[in-house]
Amino acid sequence: MSFLLGQMRHQVNGQKELTDHKDIIKLDAPSVVKIPLIVANVSCEVYVKQGDKVKVGTKIGARNDHFYCPIYSSVSGVVKGVEKLMHPTFKQVDHVVIENDGKYEAETPLKPMDFEKATHKELEDFVKNLGLIGSGGAGFPTFVKYMMPEKIDTLIINAVECEPYITSDYKGIYENLDFFVHGVRAMYKLSGGKEALVAIKENKKDLIPILQNAFKPYEGIKVSLVPDVYPMGWERTLVYELTKKRYVKLPSEVGCIVSNATTAICLGKGLTTGMPNTQKLVTISGDGVNNPSNVLVYVGTPVKELIKACGGYKGEDIVLIAGGPMMGQPMTTDEYVINPACNAVTVLQDKEHEELACLRCGRCSDFCPSGLQPVRINNSNKLKDVDALAKLHVMDCIECGLCSYVCPSKIEVTEGVKKAKKYFALKSKKK
Repeated sequence: MSFLLGQMRHQVNGQKELTDHKDIIKLDAPSVVKIPLIVANVSCEVYVKQGDKVKVGTKIGARNDHFYCPIYSSVSGVVKGVEKLMHPTFKQVDHVVIENDGKYEAETPLKPMDFEKATHKELEDFVKNLGLIGSGGAGFPTFVKYMMPEKIDTLIINAVECEPYITSDYKGIYENLDFFVHGVRAMYKLSGGKEALVAIKENKKDLIPILQNAFKPYEGIKVSLVPDVYPMGWERTLVYELTKKRYVKLPSEVGCIVSNATTAICLGKGLTTGMPNTQKLVTISGDGVNNPSNVLVYVGTPVKELIKACGGYKGEDIVLIAGGPMMGQPMTTDEYVINPACNAVTVLQDKEHEELACLRCGRCSDFCPSGLQPVRINNSNKLKDVDALAKLHVMDCIECGLCSYVCPSKIEVTEGVKKAKKYFALKSKKK
């Protein structure tokens, strides 16, 4: 394990102005939705079969291991079956296929809860049964972070949104301020912490005073400004920026919980309505789409529908990325669907660039937030030297993309490190 955080951070061209002050496009669900049966890379059980009628809020599946997490229907209609489709994890995943009847009839799976009167266990169970997951990353079940409040001093709400192009958290807070405040307050209670810090970049001049005013009545909750650098939104960087503490595996080791801003909004809505999250605000942006926008869609909507709503592609030679341009996953099809963890689709024009030989300048190491040596990792992977990869802490790479971004030779360093991680994981598993 590498304990060193990179000392240098980079100011990346955010391109936020493409979408941050545009009206949100709101889409009806398509005639058929396909809801993925996967939570945090773990396959889920299916609870429905072909011919079953479902409503908005019907439980259609669940992750049933020690990290239980239910999955709910986003529309009303009839189940047509289960189909394997490509997923942003870049593997074939089972999806429940539902023919949408357009009525959006709903059933409320949970009773709305007054979190201020609830016990910790009652609130934790509510979060678990709501199917709440991290909305800005890997989609890990949220309740797990809050199971040991006796160890927590600080709750950090991550509204940093440091990846280029993405503004869905920013717009979501604007559109759902009351739900956001409600969700943050509930998370603060659930955390057991002594303080809650709502982290936002210092350049969000319009939103900062709104948040400061919104949280002013609530003791212990503070809006904390952080520098406009990348990758400030990474948990490890954010925790160190706000607390000056470093940890090995999880923020809880230094008394912290980090939850995403959109996750707080979903909790606020859930507590108020008893309904799970069945819609998602997604940023569609980049120089390869005609009208970059934030689009509110039903979970299970194919990406191609969002692209169409944003005016279509600018030409045929584009790169489609599930997520942001730095950490997202390049996709080969726009048939994949929006899931509750998806916050962006980036569309870039496929521009050729000449890759030069490595200059040994060390910029990839200087700017690595994990304190790694990406070029040495790439070279060790070419030699298939597992011991060297272990000594270089290859699995500490967070795949932030910064090494490729700063490389003057235009080498796809990040892709090389990703391959090294896969190779090392495979060899370690065999051992």
